[in-house]
Amino acid sequence: MGINTERDIEANMQIGPTDAGMVRIFIEANGVEVPMDFDPEEADEIADEIRAAAMAARAVSD
Repeated sequence: MGINTERDIEANMQIGPTDAGMVRIFIEANGVEVPMDFDPEEADEIADEIRAAAMAARAVSD
């Protein structure tokens, strides 16, 4: 399975700060919970990667 493999799985995602000063991405699907904590600098890098991916996706769909 890779980034281009489509799956028909419903998942919920929440993103927010923790009381420990981390940024948490929390994903829940089919009863499985995946909490991922990042320091703010890592979260900024992830946000940059998401923005870059969105720009690339727009270029493909144009």
